[in-house]
Amino acid sequence: MHTRTLGQDLQVSAIGLGAMGMSQSYGPNPGDRSEMIAVLRSALDAGVTFFDTAEVYGPYVNEELVGEALEPVRDQVVIATKFGWDIQNGQSVGLDSRPEQIRRVADASLRRLRTDTLDLFYQHRVDPDVPIADVAGTVGELVAEGKVRHFGLSEASAATIRAAHAVFPVTAVQSEYSLWTRDPEVEVLPTLAELGIGFVPFSPLGKGFLTGTVSTDTAFDDGDIRRRVPRFEAENLAANQALVDHVKVLAEAKDAAPGQIALAWLLAQHPSIVPIPGTRRTSRIRENAAATEVALSADELADLDGLAQRVGVAGDRYNATLMEYVNR
Repeated sequence: MHTRTLGQDLQVSAIGLGAMGMSQSYGPNPGDRSEMIAVLRSALDAGVTFFDTAEVYGPYVNEELVGEALEPVRDQVVIATKFGWDIQNGQSVGLDSRPEQIRRVADASLRRLRTDTLDLFYQHRVDPDVPIADVAGTVGELVAEGKVRHFGLSEASAATIRAAHAVFPVTAVQSEYSLWTRDPEVEVLPTLAELGIGFVPFSPLGKGFLTGTVSTDTAFDDGDIRRRVPRFEAENLAANQALVDHVKVLAEAKDAAPGQIALAWLLAQHPSIVPIPGTRRTSRIRENAAATEVALSADELADLDGLAQRVGVAGDRYNATLMEYVNR
């Protein structure tokens, strides 16, 4: 797999791996920890060198999983993790990006990830009670101390990105972006291009929808986040089927999987975009990695660019509570 460069010359594989789903959000967690360790290690064999986790995933257990899996190959990978939540009794109860909290999280994440340096340290969600200058300044101090290499933001507005970058260089911004979630295109992506900041789309396959494996007949388990996402309500899924059907037709014509088309479209948007699809299966990691070999013509890209506007997208990407945390 070829590499791509985020901001501040951070080189990573063109496709990364989001590890969150190995510990939460997509139904019952795998009972065999060793199986997930094997999956994480198999990603490197597929050319993936960029791994994404966070202290809140679990909480904590996802960082521990990633740390154990990647310790033997630590010098070959880039690990991103995140701070910014107030976690009490195993649950996130709000935001907390106070400087002293950022430092506590950094030290704890270093231990769980079994490493001396965090390659990329994101603010997971913007905390309106803490000036972004204080956040950027604190991460800058951690960089100077050698505990962190790069600073990132997640689901931040263009104004917040500019304010943070003015204090300490932002390497990457992570937000949801895919064929059916186009919000970053209006302000965030132009800002990143102007400032030389990389973009890391999470849920690039629409939480599985764009793989063509989800339909109105799909039954989500109680622990599956999609049970609480308006876009996955039966009526909205039925309306959104036209979008994924269109992707399937193109995929068949190109002898590719629908998810590969969705990832290839993202890769074509800008050379510093690096999607991080999540999975629990080695076969899916290989499929996603192979999306880098799928070539889309100018006409095919133009067709996909206008797809969401033509067919429409029914339902919000988060419920009302979670939407309050984005684009701050």
